Amino acid sequence: MKHRIGRVEQEVQREVNDILLKKVRDPRVTGVTITGVDLTGDLQHAKVYYSILSNKAHDVEKAQAGLDKASGLIRKELAARIKIYKIPELEFLQDDSVRYGEHIDELIRQMNAKN
Repeated sequence: MKHRIGRVEQEVQREVNDILLKKVRDPRVTGVTITGVDLTGDLQHAKVYYSILSNKAHDVEKAQAGLDKASGLIRKELAARIKIYKIPELEFLQDDSVRYGEHIDELIRQMNAKN
């Protein structure tokens, strides 16, 4: 069952990225990239992780508002594209791993500069 959930997560990630590029016209979600999806075991809820190029809190809030507003459209499009019993409820969360990686890189650069 775990293998199936992984395949569905990948498919949802691919399709949501495509829907954001081609169907969602909201300028607030421009530049948003879906970085991962976590589905519950019953496929009822999905946490969709996203990142944006800007680190400004205002841009993150705008992107979150745009994604929340478009979630119904995205879910409807997913229903047309993916053939599963029930399309999961989508919850959009910002992926902090990119920022964390940049922070680690900066710390390594600082250590190397001292040596």
